Amino acid sequence: MNRSPLAALTAILAAALFVFGTAAPALAHDTLKSSSPAKNAEVESLDEIRLEFSAKVRLPFVIVRGDGDAQHQSGKPEADGAVVTQAVKGPLPDGKYTIAYRVVSSDGHPIEGEIPFRVKGAEKAAPSAEPSDTASDTASDAATAGAGETPAPAETAASPPPEQSSEQPAAAPSGDATIEADTAAAEQDVTFPVWLIIVVGALVGIGIGFLLSARRKQP
Repeated sequence: MNRSPLAALTAILAAALFVFGTAAPALAHDTLKSSSPAKNAEVESLDEIRLEFSAKVRLPFVIVRGDGDAQHQSGKPEADGAVVTQAVKGPLPDGKYTIAYRVVSSDGHPIEGEIPFRVKGAEKAAPSAEPSDTASDTASDAATAGAGETPAPAETAASPPPEQSSEQPAAAPSGDATIEADTAAAEQDVTFPVWLIIVVGALVGIGIGFLLSARRKQP
């Protein structure tokens, strides 16, 4: 059966429309444009993951898996238009990691994938903290040495007692004053009886005078 060229051309156009018509929706899906870290990248440290898509996405889901399926993401991912960011619990030790993501594209179709990367050199950065530790140890040693030298002022402060002991002979005048006070009291005691004797003598003299005057008045 012979076919005309027009019929053949019509069949070819129909087939092309069918192929391109079914492929168009597939081409409309959004895709991942870039990531930080990139696929198979090697980094020394990582604080945040950044995924950029070809169009605005929503409902992001991101996890960071390490050895033994341990997860290292912190909190929930945030979507800002076509960019999704995810915080990472760090610092990450050296090893292999995988970023697994899943988002919903602008046409409603889900997009998911995995990005492997490696952390290397993170342990080398650890010795940099040793100088600070050494400085803190030196400061603590200095503080300890300073604390050990503090008793010297205490001994200086404690030095007055020997001076007081050296001045103890000066307390002798207080004993002399006591003796003088006792002597004065004794003199007062001696003076009091003498005064009493004088008074008694005066009374006796007055009595004798009355007796003599009475005798003279008698006939």
